[in-house]
Parts: sequence; C-alpha cells; structure tokens
Amino acid sequence: MNNVAHSDIERLRDGIDAAWEEAKNFGLDPFPTHFELVPASIMYEFASYSLPGRFSHWTHGKAFHRQKMQYDLGLSKIYEMVVNTNPSYAFLMEMNNLLQNTFVAAHVFGHTDFFKNNAYFQHTSRRMIDKASVHAERIAKYEFDHGKDEVERFLDAVLSIQEHVDYNLLLHADEPAESEESHKPPSSEYDDLWGLEERAKKAEEERERRPGKTPKFPEKPEKDLLLFLNRHSPHLEPWQRDILEIVRTEMLYFIPQMQTKVMNEGWASIWHSRIMRKLGDRSVISDSETVEFAQLHSGVLTPSRTSLNPYYIGFKIFEDIERRWDNPTREEQDRLGRRPGQGRQKIFEVRELDNDVSFLRNYLTEDLVKDLDLYLYKKEGDEWVVAEKNWQKVRDTIVANMTNFGHPYLVVDNGDYHGNRELYLTHLFEGQELDLNYAEKTLQYVYILWGRPVHLETVYEGKRILLTYDGERNSKSTLENK
Repeated sequence: MNNVAHSDIERLRDGIDAAWEEAKNFGLDPFPTHFELVPASIMYEFASYSLPGRFSHWTHGKAFHRQKMQYDLGLSKIYEMVVNTNPSYAFLMEMNNLLQNTFVAAHVFGHTDFFKNNAYFQHTSRRMIDKASVHAERIAKYEFDHGKDEVERFLDAVLSIQEHVDYNLLLHADEPAESEESHKPPSSEYDDLWGLEERAKKAEEERERRPGKTPKFPEKPEKDLLLFLNRHSPHLEPWQRDILEIVRTEMLYFIPQMQTKVMNEGWASIWHSRIMRKLGDRSVISDSETVEFAQLHSGVLTPSRTSLNPYYIGFKIFEDIERRWDNPTREEQDRLGRRPGQGRQKIFEVRELDNDVSFLRNYLTEDLVKDLDLYLYKKEGDEWVVAEKNWQKVRDTIVANMTNFGHPYLVVDNGDYHGNRELYLTHLFEGQELDLNYAEKTLQYVYILWGRPVHLETVYEGKRILLTYDGERNSKSTLENK
C-alpha cells in the first residue's frame, strides 16, 4: 500500500473512531461494529443476497445484476450495508471518498443502536452470518446428494411463498414453550435438523387420531404457511423439510427490518447528521467536507415524487417528536403531564418500543402530513392529481399499505379440504386484488410442497372466486356469497 492510500485508511479509521465517540456521547448504545472496505462487486453481492455467505439461488443472481445495472446507470447508489449481528459488520465501498465513508459510518452507528435496542429485534439471531453459512453448506450438500436441478426446483417453490411466515409467533406468550432439550447447546450444525422428521411424524399421528372429519384442521386459520407445510405436508423428505426451515428462519430474521424500515432509516439519519456536525466542530472533517456532507445529507433526504422516502419521513417524524416533547403546549402539560425538555428521552423511548405501523399511526400528525406533502395522488391522463386531502385518511392509507409489507395476507383455512388432504388457503381481502396469473403459478409451487390439490379463495372484480391447481391444470370457479 502506498503512503497516500495508507494515509487515507488512517484518516478513515480516525474518523470512524471519532464518530463512535460522538455516538456514545449522544447516548447511543450500538453493538460493537467492524468495518470492511470492499469493491463495488462485493457490495452488489452482499446487497443482493442480503447476508454474506447466504445460499446460492438464481433469484440472488438476478438481484445482483439489477443492483449493478442501477448503480452503473446512476439510478441508485449503495452507500453501505450493515448486518444485524453482535458484533455488527458494516461494509464500505472502496470507491467512496473519505468523507462519504465517514458519513456512512456515522449512519451505521444509528442502525446498530437500533438493532440492539428496538423491541422487534430482540428475538433475532445475533449470529446470523454464521447460521447463513451453515445453511448454505447444507443446501450445497443436498445439491450434491439429490442433484442441483432437484434442489433448485424445490427452492423455487419455497421462495415463491417465503414472505408467508408469522413473525408474531416469536412474540406470542401463548406459543407452546420450548422443551429444556431445545435449550441445550448444539453439538453440531445439524442439530436443528434431527428433530424435523420426528416432529412431522408426530403431527401425522395426531392427524390420524382426529375422529371423523371434525374438528377442523387446523382448528383456527394459520398465517405461517411455511411452518404449516413443514409440520403437516404428507410427502416431504427430511432434506426438503430442512430447506423449508432454513428459508423460514432466514425470513424471520429479516422481518424486523421490514417492520421498521422508516424508523430505522430515520433514526440513522437523525444521528448521522448530528454526529457529522460534531466532527465538523472538532475539525475531524474540514470546512469543505462539511459542505460536501450537507449535500450528501440533502440527497439522502430528498422526498420522492412516486413513493415514500423512509429516510426523509422517519427523520422528519423523529425531529417533530423531539420538538413537541421538548416544548409541550400548556394544554399538553396540564392534560398529559408533559414536562418541557423531554424530547431526547421520548425519541429514545419510541426507538425502543415502536415499529413503523405504530410509529406512523401515533406520530404522523396533521401538520406533518401537510408539511411533507403526503397527499394521495392518482393519475388522470398524463398528470398526477390529488385524490385525497384528509390527513387521517392519508395516514391510515399509508399504514394500511404497510400491513404485511405489501404482500397479500393469506391463511391456511383447511389442511384436509374435502376430507382428502387438499389444502385450502384464504386471501384476507382488503381491497387489493391478486394478480391471477401470478397466483395460479404460485399455486403450482405450493402443490410441489403439499403434494395434493391446493385451493385459494380470493375476491376478484367484486366476486368471491376459488383458484385451484390439481397437479395437472389450473381452474377457477365462482363461489356463492356467504
């Protein structure tokens, strides 16, 4: 390494250390964070796989090329990637300059503080990079044992429904308690596989003991389609149940990040702006770099004309909460008991307890809707016009669109439909119709996992319809209104 490059690395290290020091001074409590400089190609790979060392699949390669094309065309810029582990790992791009990477490090400390302290991350594995690597090794072994095409065909089916897990199971107090056996330290990376076949066998025996055709199976609708298929699919082999469990485990790890996108980016943006301001005061960054940072910060927070910018919305809401709790009105003091100067304490409390749905429902005020121009628009001819100005309807629509992260809400309604072990799924319709071609293709994948005819009840053009795939062809029928 030449002297200039060495000097740049030393300055970056000093900048990161100073940013860490200021983060702690502000009261942040991030995980210890390891930074690594990587070339753009590695950053594309990590961004497309979402975790270093994750299993290979063609969808990840597709995401890689999309990331690269958008970056090459200037349509997006990957500033950083940080992984929710303890310690956390953050990756900086080699082609970014010193100021950009110092700014990214300050942003990262906001994220790692959020990962560590937000309630929705408390059930996530802090060793997920290690787990993902073990998962990848197991899937590679299955490809060797059963053929790459066979494993990829099965993975195609599982990944087609990977979003249909129930993250609330992690939080439910009434979920069956794990046995003491499950808390024993693992003796090998395959420990979580050994019990799959036994659990499937027990579920099958329990099903056989059910008298007649009642009670209904399952007794109440189940949202976690992957878990239901793993436990009750009558024909899966142990390696296939393991892949189902691998995909489900990794999906559950990503769910909190999906639940808190606006909050997480807003929180990181609030703190990178304040940390960098302090670094300017300390002359860690120069006056010209302070100006450059202001331009970078403005770019990150630029509102989007076509979608919500989570950095911008989250930043503005956190700022507003802090301002209102620092300076409560006389009515708020008398009626709610708020005392001036509680803004910092309040935003730390919100960071700990909320997710995006509660964050927006509770703190997206009428004034913010107006200030942020968050009206609902529709296209008339070549122009976009305001379709809804009522701030509460705007807020409620934004919140509703975040329910289930924009994916259709499906439940397993019957795993023994017609008394013939056919699978009956119900779409809890909330106004957004399914793409029927996509739905029919997905049913073909679910058939691979279930091994018997599968049905999906939904609403299309105002009518209840039933989509069916019987292993040979798709069909569609109209249901009588209930």
